[in-house]
Amino acid sequence: MLNLNKFILALLFISSISTIGHSQQKEKSSLKIMTYNIWNGFDWGKDIERKSNLTAWVKAQNPDVLALQELCGYTEEQLKEDALKWGHEYVAILKTEGYPTGITSNQPIIVKDRIKKPFWHGLLHCETYGIDFYIVHLSPSDADIRLKEAQYITKLISENAHKNYLILGDFNAFSPFDAYWMESKPALKDRSKSNEKYSNLRLGEFDYAVISKFLSIPAIDVSINTIMPSNKNFTFPTPALIGKYNNTANSIIKNRQRIDYIFANPELAKKCMKVTFFNQEDTSLLSDHYPVMAEFNTQKTP
Repeated sequence: MLNLNKFILALLFISSISTIGHSQQKEKSSLKIMTYNIWNGFDWGKDIERKSNLTAWVKAQNPDVLALQELCGYTEEQLKEDALKWGHEYVAILKTEGYPTGITSNQPIIVKDRIKKPFWHGLLHCETYGIDFYIVHLSPSDADIRLKEAQYITKLISENAHKNYLILGDFNAFSPFDAYWMESKPALKDRSKSNEKYSNLRLGEFDYAVISKFLSIPAIDVSINTIMPSNKNFTFPTPALIGKYNNTANSIIKNRQRIDYIFANPELAKKCMKVTFFNQEDTSLLSDHYPVMAEFNTQKTP
């Protein structure tokens, strides 16, 4: 009789654990997606302190999916080693040379395409959580090249019948939604004149064609649901660049801009509950970019 009682108690315990696990899974009502340019792969792995600080910060934010740019010097194994520290078992990387993009997730990832040409840095196309992710890092030096990259990506998306998709990363481009704010920055416009071969300007003016191309798919800039003026949504540069490339504390503030985005198909965009621009002191020295995170409602409509 005693052994029977122990057996029953064991069954009840296992059942309660299963119920708790199922309940916790059921209670998950949102999906947190973050994009982050980590700046030269922490100086190609040499800046251990910055890497440790950024890893701890990402873990504290607890994103479900993280899109990364500038994984310089990384292999997929090294990315997984880092991702496990912030709770992600699954990873994918575009390449192991140059400036790779990558993705980490706490759910399995299906790699659908790794496209290197005709891109400046490449395009990584993956699926996780039933969503197609296009992780981008467009040309940092030329508006015409960026527009060609945007045309390629939007054509690719238009030809694929995705139910849900996200385009996210470092676009190195300005949004027409920010035009009023950007046109008040003549010093930045002067600085954007690259050289005879490349130009970040279009006919001497800020270029809004790249982001407009994505908007025309149509894809929705999910941050438009966030009630914040443009001058609060900046993602670049950070104080980490003070003393580098002729940057001063004053020029960092004057040259603030938004070049990191999360775009979603219209149906998915409707489920976006919140967008956070982490451009405060706690991230100011982690990279030359600030991260952006969007939170989506995953509850099914009855």
